[in-house]
Amino acid sequence: MYQIDFHTPSHIYFCGIGGISMSGLAEILLKEGFKVSGSDMRASSLTEHLTQAGAQVYIGQRAENITADIDCVVFTAAIHRDNPEFQETLTRGLPMLSRAELLGQLMKNYPCPIAVSGTHGKTTTTSMISEILMAADADPTVSVGGMLNSIGGNIRIGNGSHFVAEACEYTSSFLSMYPKVALILNIEEDHLDFFKDLDDIRHSFHLFAKKVPSDGLLIINGDIENYEQLTDDLPCRVVTFGTGSSSDYYPLQISSQGEHGMTADIMTPTGAVTIALRVPGRHNIYNAMAALAAADALGIDRGISLPALHCFEGSQRRFEYKGTFNGVTVIDDYAHHPTEITSTLTAALDCPHEKLWCVFQPHTYSRTKALLDDFAHALSKADAVVLADIYAARETDTLGISSQDLCDRIRALGTECYYLPDFPSIEKFLLKKCIHQDMLITMGAGDIVKVGEALVQN
Repeated sequence: MYQIDFHTPSHIYFCGIGGISMSGLAEILLKEGFKVSGSDMRASSLTEHLTQAGAQVYIGQRAENITADIDCVVFTAAIHRDNPEFQETLTRGLPMLSRAELLGQLMKNYPCPIAVSGTHGKTTTTSMISEILMAADADPTVSVGGMLNSIGGNIRIGNGSHFVAEACEYTSSFLSMYPKVALILNIEEDHLDFFKDLDDIRHSFHLFAKKVPSDGLLIINGDIENYEQLTDDLPCRVVTFGTGSSSDYYPLQISSQGEHGMTADIMTPTGAVTIALRVPGRHNIYNAMAALAAADALGIDRGISLPALHCFEGSQRRFEYKGTFNGVTVIDDYAHHPTEITSTLTAALDCPHEKLWCVFQPHTYSRTKALLDDFAHALSKADAVVLADIYAARETDTLGISSQDLCDRIRALGTECYYLPDFPSIEKFLLKKCIHQDMLITMGAGDIVKVGEALVQN
C-alpha cells in the first residue's frame, strides 16, 4: 500500500472531493502543506470552500483530470471501476488509496486516535466527544460526518494529541483505522448491498474491535446481543454502556424536556451523575453516555465533560430546526434506517405539535428492499407520511423496488401516506395540507432537506 510521507508533502488527488469525509481529509492535507486537487460531479459549498483554501477542484469526472504530476489518487467506495478517473489512474499506474486507508494513515500521526463506530449515532457521538475535548483545551483534530457549528464545518485541525473520527462499517472500511480508543454504539442490519447478513456485519465489527491495542480501550453498547462474542478475546480494556445495571454506565431515569432536550440520572463506575442535554431524544442520552465514558477514560474532569455535553447543540441534519412556514415548524433529520427513524419520530412526539408530518426520501434501493417492512412500521409513528423517490446514491439497479411499494405498506398499517416523486409536487402539496402548529420533518440521507428549506423561504 502507498504510504503518504507527512514530512514530505506531495500531490494528492481526490476523486469525489466534495463528499463530507473526503473534503475534510483534503482540508487536513492542505493545512499540512500538500498540493491537493480533485473532482466532484457538482459544485457545492464544500467544493467552494476547498477552492478558497487552495485546492484545484474540477466539476465533472474526466480522464484528463488525472495528470502526470499526481503522486497518489484517493477514491471513495462510491466510485465504480468504470469511472473514467479510476480507469485513467490504472492506465497511468498511479498509486491509489481508499478514503479509509488515507484516514487510517492520518490517525497514525496522533498519540490518541479515537474512532466512533456503529450503525447509528456516529456523527452525534463524535461531535459530543469533540465538544468535550475542546472544552478541556485538548485542541483535538476532528473529522466528523456532518457539519458541526462549533467547529465551523466537518473538520477541525488541532495541535493536540487526539484525533477523533467516525468509523464507517460500509465495505468494512473502518478496518483501515488504528484507534487507541474505539466505540461501538450499536450493530444492526444495514449496507446489505455489501454484507451478507447480520452475522457478517458482526464479524466485521469484531475485526474492528481487535484493532484496539492492549493498552487501549473499547467502549461498547452492552445491549448488543451477545456482545461478549465481540470482546472476550480482546487484549484491551472493555467498558460498557446500556439500558440495564449489567453495564458500567446506565440510566437510572430519563426525562424529556420536549424540544428543549433531555435530562437523565446516570450510574457510572464512580457513582451517579446527571446529564442534561439541549438536544431531544432518548437515543441521545445513550450517545452522551458513550461520550462520557470516553471522556472519563481520557481523564477529563466531569466538571468539564458534563457542562460540555449540556452546551452541545447538535450537528446539522440531526433534528435540526430549519424555520417555519404558515405556523408549521420544520425540522430536518438525516435518519435513513428504521431504527434512526423510530428514534427521531419518538423525539418529535415529545415536542409540541398538532399533526406530525414526515417527508421521507428512502436511501438506496438495496436498503429499501431489505428493510421494507421495518421502514413501514417506523414511519407509521408519524400522523402522515409523504414519500419522495428513492435516492439511488451509488446504486444503478432498482431491484424492482420503488417508493410506491413502501407507500402501500404504510397505508396497510393504517397510516396516512402519499407518494409524490418530485420535490416541487411535494412542496405544493405540503403548502396546501399542513396547517398552523403542525410539525414537518424532512428525513433521509439524500437531498430531501431542500424541500423544507424551500418551504421556509416561502
